[in-house]
Amino acid sequence: MAEAATIPDETEVRARWSAFTWTEDNQRKANEILGRYPAGREQSACLPLLDLAQRQVGAETETQGWLPVPVIEFVARQIGIPYMRVFEVATFYTMYNLAPVGRYHVQVCGTTPCLLAGSDEVLAACKNHGLTKGRTTPDGMFTLTEVECLGACANAPMVQINDDNYEDLDYDRTTAVLEALARGEQPAPGSQTGRRDSCPAGGPTSLREMVDANHDYRGEWANG
Repeated sequence: MAEAATIPDETEVRARWSAFTWTEDNQRKANEILGRYPAGREQSACLPLLDLAQRQVGAETETQGWLPVPVIEFVARQIGIPYMRVFEVATFYTMYNLAPVGRYHVQVCGTTPCLLAGSDEVLAACKNHGLTKGRTTPDGMFTLTEVECLGACANAPMVQINDDNYEDLDYDRTTAVLEALARGEQPAPGSQTGRRDSCPAGGPTSLREMVDANHDYRGEWANG
Protein backbone atom coordinates (compact mmCIF):
# COMPACT_ATOMS: atom_id res chain seq x y z
CA MET A 1 0.00 0.00 0.00
CA ALA A 2 0.99 3.63 -0.26
CA GLU A 3 3.52 5.33 1.93
CA ALA A 4 2.19 8.00 4.25
CA ALA A 5 1.66 11.32 2.50
CA THR A 6 3.61 14.31 3.76
CA ILE A 7 1.49 16.94 5.53
CA PRO A 8 2.93 20.48 5.37
CA ASP A 9 4.15 22.28 8.47
CA GLU A 10 1.20 23.37 10.64
CA THR A 11 2.39 26.97 10.81
CA GLU A 12 2.41 27.18 7.02
CA VAL A 13 -0.97 25.48 6.79
CA ARG A 14 -2.58 27.87 9.25
CA ALA A 15 -1.03 30.88 7.57
CA ARG A 16 -2.49 29.78 4.24
CA TRP A 17 -5.90 28.43 5.27
CA SER A 18 -6.97 29.98 8.59
CA ALA A 19 -9.16 32.53 6.81
CA PHE A 20 -10.95 29.88 4.71
CA THR A 21 -14.58 30.65 4.00
CA TRP A 22 -17.04 29.66 1.29
CA THR A 23 -16.98 31.34 -2.07
CA GLU A 24 -20.25 33.01 -2.99
CA ASP A 25 -21.26 30.07 -5.16
CA ASN A 26 -20.26 27.48 -2.56
CA GLN A 27 -22.10 29.40 0.16
CA ARG A 28 -25.27 28.85 -1.84
CA LYS A 29 -24.42 25.16 -2.20
CA ALA A 30 -23.68 24.89 1.53
CA ASN A 31 -27.01 26.53 2.37
CA GLU A 32 -28.76 24.06 0.07
CA ILE A 33 -26.99 21.13 1.75
CA LEU A 34 -27.83 22.34 5.25
CA GLY A 35 -31.41 22.89 4.17
CA ARG A 36 -31.84 19.17 3.63
CA TYR A 37 -31.72 18.49 7.36
CA PRO A 38 -34.04 19.62 10.20
CA ALA A 39 -32.86 22.03 12.87
CA GLY A 40 -30.57 20.32 15.34
CA ARG A 41 -29.42 17.76 12.76
CA GLU A 42 -26.87 19.93 10.97
CA GLN A 43 -24.13 17.40 11.75
CA SER A 44 -25.71 15.17 9.10
CA ALA A 45 -24.27 17.58 6.53
CA CYS A 46 -20.70 16.70 7.55
CA LEU A 47 -19.89 14.46 4.57
CA PRO A 48 -21.16 16.71 1.75
CA LEU A 49 -19.71 19.85 3.35
CA LEU A 50 -16.28 18.23 3.64
CA ASP A 51 -16.51 17.26 -0.01
CA LEU A 52 -17.52 20.79 -0.96
CA ALA A 53 -14.65 22.25 1.07
CA GLN A 54 -12.13 19.88 -0.51
CA ARG A 55 -13.33 20.85 -3.97
CA GLN A 56 -13.00 24.54 -3.13
CA VAL A 57 -9.44 23.99 -1.93
CA GLY A 58 -8.83 22.11 -5.17
CA ALA A 59 -10.18 24.97 -7.25
CA GLU A 60 -7.95 27.44 -5.40
CA THR A 61 -4.82 25.30 -5.76
CA GLU A 62 -5.56 23.80 -9.21
CA THR A 63 -5.40 20.29 -7.76
CA GLN A 64 -7.93 17.64 -6.82
CA GLY A 65 -8.05 19.27 -3.40
CA TRP A 66 -7.37 18.34 0.21
CA LEU A 67 -8.55 19.21 3.72
CA PRO A 68 -6.15 21.34 5.76
CA VAL A 69 -6.89 21.34 9.50
CA PRO A 70 -8.25 24.94 9.47
CA VAL A 71 -10.69 23.94 6.74
CA ILE A 72 -11.91 20.98 8.79
CA GLU A 73 -12.30 23.36 11.74
CA PHE A 74 -14.35 25.66 9.53
CA VAL A 75 -16.70 22.82 8.58
CA ALA A 76 -17.03 21.86 12.25
CA ARG A 77 -18.12 25.41 13.09
CA GLN A 78 -20.61 25.36 10.22
CA ILE A 79 -22.44 22.38 11.70
CA GLY A 80 -21.86 23.19 15.35
CA ILE A 81 -19.94 20.14 16.52
CA PRO A 82 -16.41 19.66 17.93
CA TYR A 83 -13.54 19.62 15.46
CA MET A 84 -12.56 16.08 16.49
CA ARG A 85 -15.94 14.70 15.42
CA VAL A 86 -15.40 16.05 11.91
CA PHE A 87 -11.75 14.97 11.88
CA GLU A 88 -12.88 11.42 12.68
CA VAL A 89 -15.06 11.48 9.57
CA ALA A 90 -12.33 12.94 7.38
CA THR A 91 -9.84 10.28 8.48
CA PHE A 92 -12.30 7.40 8.02
CA TYR A 93 -13.25 7.97 4.37
CA THR A 94 -10.52 7.74 1.74
CA MET A 95 -12.42 10.15 -0.51
CA TYR A 96 -10.97 12.91 1.67
CA ASN A 97 -7.33 13.86 1.24
CA LEU A 98 -5.54 14.89 4.42
CA ALA A 99 -2.42 16.01 2.58
CA PRO A 100 -1.95 17.98 -0.65
CA VAL A 101 -2.33 16.04 -3.89
CA GLY A 102 -1.65 16.84 -7.51
CA ARG A 103 -3.96 18.00 -10.24
CA TYR A 104 -4.76 14.35 -10.92
CA HIS A 105 -5.06 11.92 -8.02
CA VAL A 106 -4.41 8.49 -9.49
CA GLN A 107 -5.88 5.83 -7.21
CA VAL A 108 -4.92 2.34 -8.32
CA CYS A 109 -7.02 -0.53 -7.01
CA GLY A 110 -4.78 -3.29 -5.67
CA THR A 111 -7.45 -5.60 -4.25
CA THR A 112 -7.58 -9.25 -5.35
CA PRO A 113 -9.73 -9.00 -8.54
CA CYS A 114 -7.63 -6.14 -9.92
CA LEU A 115 -4.40 -7.80 -8.79
CA LEU A 116 -5.30 -11.04 -10.57
CA ALA A 117 -6.35 -9.11 -13.67
CA GLY A 118 -3.07 -7.21 -13.90
CA SER A 119 -2.94 -4.21 -11.59
CA ASP A 120 0.84 -4.73 -11.40
CA GLU A 121 0.98 -3.60 -15.02
CA VAL A 122 -1.00 -0.51 -14.12
CA LEU A 123 1.41 0.31 -11.30
CA ALA A 124 4.37 -0.36 -13.59
CA ALA A 125 2.99 2.10 -16.14
CA CYS A 126 2.56 4.67 -13.39
CA LYS A 127 6.10 4.10 -12.14
CA ASN A 128 7.56 4.45 -15.63
CA HIS A 129 5.63 7.69 -16.02
CA GLY A 130 7.40 9.07 -12.95
CA LEU A 131 4.71 8.36 -10.36
CA THR A 132 5.64 7.03 -6.91
CA LYS A 133 3.13 5.68 -4.40
CA GLY A 134 2.28 8.22 -1.74
CA ARG A 135 4.03 11.05 -3.58
CA THR A 136 3.22 13.87 -5.98
CA THR A 137 5.30 14.34 -9.11
CA PRO A 138 7.66 17.36 -9.05
CA ASP A 139 5.50 19.21 -11.59
CA GLY A 140 2.48 18.86 -9.29
CA MET A 141 0.55 16.99 -11.97
CA PHE A 142 0.03 13.50 -10.48
CA THR A 143 -0.31 11.91 -7.06
CA LEU A 144 -0.30 8.11 -6.91
CA THR A 145 -2.13 6.11 -4.25
CA GLU A 146 -2.79 2.38 -4.06
CA VAL A 147 -6.23 1.78 -2.59
CA GLU A 148 -8.65 -0.98 -1.68
CA CYS A 149 -11.63 -2.03 -3.82
CA LEU A 150 -13.19 0.75 -5.88
CA GLY A 151 -16.20 -1.34 -6.88
CA ALA A 152 -15.51 -2.00 -10.56
CA CYS A 153 -14.28 -5.57 -10.20
CA ALA A 154 -15.94 -6.79 -13.41
CA ASN A 155 -13.79 -4.35 -15.39
CA ALA A 156 -10.53 -4.98 -13.55
CA PRO A 157 -7.89 -3.70 -13.44
CA MET A 158 -8.98 -0.12 -13.00
CA VAL A 159 -8.01 3.23 -11.51
CA GLN A 160 -9.96 6.19 -10.24
CA ILE A 161 -8.55 9.55 -11.31
CA ASN A 162 -10.29 12.41 -9.54
CA ASP A 163 -14.00 11.75 -10.21
CA ASP A 164 -13.58 9.32 -13.11
CA ASN A 165 -12.98 5.57 -13.40
CA TYR A 166 -10.73 4.11 -16.10
CA GLU A 167 -11.27 0.38 -16.54
CA ASP A 168 -10.02 -2.66 -18.46
CA LEU A 169 -6.49 -1.34 -18.24
CA ASP A 170 -3.12 -2.79 -19.09
CA TYR A 171 0.31 -1.19 -19.32
CA ASP A 172 -0.24 0.54 -22.66
CA ARG A 173 -3.78 1.75 -21.91
CA THR A 174 -2.70 3.16 -18.56
CA THR A 175 0.19 4.94 -20.23
CA ALA A 176 -2.16 6.40 -22.84
CA VAL A 177 -4.49 7.77 -20.14
CA LEU A 178 -1.62 9.36 -18.21
CA GLU A 179 -0.09 10.88 -21.33
CA ALA A 180 -3.43 12.34 -22.40
CA LEU A 181 -3.93 13.95 -18.99
CA ALA A 182 -0.40 15.33 -19.06
CA ARG A 183 -1.19 16.97 -22.41
CA GLY A 184 -4.22 18.65 -20.88
CA GLU A 185 -6.68 16.34 -22.61
CA GLN A 186 -9.59 14.52 -20.95
CA PRO A 187 -9.62 10.84 -21.98
CA ALA A 188 -13.03 9.21 -22.03
CA PRO A 189 -13.67 7.45 -18.73
CA GLY A 190 -14.98 3.90 -18.40
CA SER A 191 -13.73 0.84 -20.23
CA GLN A 192 -10.60 1.46 -22.27
CA THR A 193 -11.33 -1.49 -24.56
CA GLY A 194 -14.60 -0.07 -25.86
CA ARG A 195 -16.97 -2.44 -24.14
CA ARG A 196 -20.12 -0.98 -22.73
CA ASP A 197 -20.41 -0.76 -18.95
CA SER A 198 -19.74 -4.27 -17.56
CA CYS A 199 -20.92 -6.26 -20.56
CA PRO A 200 -18.98 -9.42 -21.43
CA ALA A 201 -15.80 -8.69 -23.37
CA GLY A 202 -17.35 -10.00 -26.57
CA GLY A 203 -20.58 -8.06 -26.14
CA PRO A 204 -23.93 -8.96 -24.56
CA THR A 205 -24.87 -12.64 -24.61
CA SER A 206 -28.40 -12.28 -23.25
CA LEU A 207 -31.18 -9.65 -23.26
CA ARG A 208 -29.51 -8.15 -26.32
CA GLU A 209 -32.59 -6.15 -27.27
CA MET A 210 -32.17 -4.20 -24.02
CA VAL A 211 -28.80 -2.77 -25.03
CA ASP A 212 -30.14 0.30 -26.82
CA ALA A 213 -33.78 0.49 -25.78
CA ASN A 214 -36.31 -0.90 -23.35
CA HIS A 215 -37.78 -4.18 -24.59
CA ASP A 216 -40.72 -6.15 -23.24
CA TYR A 217 -39.86 -9.85 -23.30
CA ARG A 218 -43.02 -11.05 -21.57
CA GLY A 219 -44.81 -12.15 -24.72
CA GLU A 220 -41.80 -14.10 -25.94
CA TRP A 221 -41.31 -15.78 -22.58
CA ALA A 222 -44.99 -16.70 -22.34
CA ASN A 223 -44.85 -18.38 -25.77
CA GLY A 224 -41.60 -20.12 -24.98
